[in-house]
Amino acid sequence: MSTVTASYNVTPNEPTPNVSMGLSESDQVVRWTHAPTIYIYKENQTQNALERMRDSLSRILVHYYPLAGRLTWIEGGRVALNCNTKGVTLIEAESPKTMDDYGDITTNEKLMSELIPMVDYSQPIEELPLLLVQLTRLKGSSNQGLAIGVAISHVLCDGVAAITFINAWAKLTRGEALDSIEMFPFLDRTIINSTYPPRTPRFDHPALKPLPLKLGSTDTKEEQEKEKTSMMLRLTSQQVEKLKKKANDERPKKDEMSRPYSRYEVMEMCIKGT
Repeated sequence: MSTVTASYNVTPNEPTPNVSMGLSESDQVVRWTHAPTIYIYKENQTQNALERMRDSLSRILVHYYPLAGRLTWIEGGRVALNCNTKGVTLIEAESPKTMDDYGDITTNEKLMSELIPMVDYSQPIEELPLLLVQLTRLKGSSNQGLAIGVAISHVLCDGVAAITFINAWAKLTRGEALDSIEMFPFLDRTIINSTYPPRTPRFDHPALKPLPLKLGSTDTKEEQEKEKTSMMLRLTSQQVEKLKKKANDERPKKDEMSRPYSRYEVMEMCIKGT
């Protein structure tokens, strides 16, 4: 089990715009969870490296300042992003385990949770950090290394945006300059606004309401405390291509004039059992 040795609240090291940003319609209905990712570095990392990462995080937040903000409720039961620079959470931890002890963490949720910062969803959304990072030094004698666990709000970042942020942060940590426009976020939210300023909803939106509770329950605490298991199905590229060929060979004749199924569509059909 990893042990927390220090915790910091990191804010941008320069003034940033104190503005409110609207969220897309799809972000109004999804759960406000954090997407976890882990990055493993096998080389031994010094304390100086951790300090550099903390310093570079404060510098990259100047460009990615929405990550240092908080969600907030607005009129009509909607949620917006308040860029108030309340900061992101950076945790330093140590683990007595080696890389070999962790093995394939993608199939072991319990081990994975040791390397990812825990998010306290009991907090009001106005206090909930949108980005949490845990730097865990692995102390095993033969495989010393560093695990970087990141929990980033899915409301703010999809996969592409999240990895762009990580790459930009890594460049600053290495002492490099952000020399490409792709390293900077596009923060103009007006492109996704249907109206500005937002209007009060004119009819009931069930999709924006909380999910119904289980019969006989007054809250979701019992369901949240139940033990959960995650599984990962590994397919080789050859297996995926075989499934794709089979799906296209057996497609209905009425669909023969349309384009073939993509790999994504084939995998989605397999998962859904269609």
